[in-house]
Amino acid sequence: MRSCEIAGWGSVLPSRTVRFGESVRYRIEDDVSHLDMLASAALRAVDHAGLTTDDIDLVLGASAAGVQPIPCTAALVWERLTSAGHAAAFDVNSTCTSFVTALDIASRYLEGGDHQTVLVVAGDVASRFLNPRQQESFELFSDAAVAVVLRRATVPDRGVVASQQQTWPAHAHDTELRGGLSHSPAQQYAGADPADYLFDMDGRRALLGMMRVLPDFFERFLRRAGLDHGDIALWIPHQASAALGPMLDRIGVPEDRRVDEVEAFGNMVSASVPFMLTRALESGRVGAGDTVVLCGTAAGLTANALALRL
Repeated sequence: MRSCEIAGWGSVLPSRTVRFGESVRYRIEDDVSHLDMLASAALRAVDHAGLTTDDIDLVLGASAAGVQPIPCTAALVWERLTSAGHAAAFDVNSTCTSFVTALDIASRYLEGGDHQTVLVVAGDVASRFLNPRQQESFELFSDAAVAVVLRRATVPDRGVVASQQQTWPAHAHDTELRGGLSHSPAQQYAGADPADYLFDMDGRRALLGMMRVLPDFFERFLRRAGLDHGDIALWIPHQASAALGPMLDRIGVPEDRRVDEVEAFGNMVSASVPFMLTRALESGRVGAGDTVVLCGTAAGLTANALALRL
């Protein structure tokens, strides 16, 4: 087990909502920026932990689509929080599961003693990349930001029990956003396909790929972790789509031990897992001593899972 615990958290959810049938989606206000949301969540997390920016050793940005190509989003968030500080700052990107990857990395730094306190900041403004012509994705996504402060555990047997991540490159282009960086740089926008700068998803192909690979992936993960379903208080998956329920059924997750809030909140991209984790903590659905599994799928096609004992 890699020693770590959650010392504090903060989240930002836009006040603007839109409805598609019974589904509610949160969309960022016109006068609020992506960076505004990320920095606000980070400040709330640091305050909730009872710390100051002087206590932070490392800032990990965990957004799927960052604020700008250079510098990293973590550095821009850190600039909003302090003009000094001794922390390192860099980004981690496994798209929708970036928070899970960042938590995995943070736990290794904490266990190794390289850092004592890590701030992980996740969140996206998917609504600013959506293509109205693709109804499936246009009606799926919400905007949000979440930050979590991690530190070495203050009690024994608390931390990361196991983690696993894998990518199946045959599905690399099932979900993508092609424009903006070296593949299709901004100066070529006038002659490029405008659709390259909007999110593009082949939902059916992505879903079929997930259905094929995930049962074996999670079987291997549980074996590595030495856990069975009875050991897990709550599964907190990325809220990918309406297919979440059938997917969790397929890998044997009991209905009373999982979070499925796609209809109420939509797909929050990188904020999805930490938002649902902090909601579960705030509501008392999980608490000290419980083991939760943070998991999900992401572009790539990537699957990610991490067992955390709270």
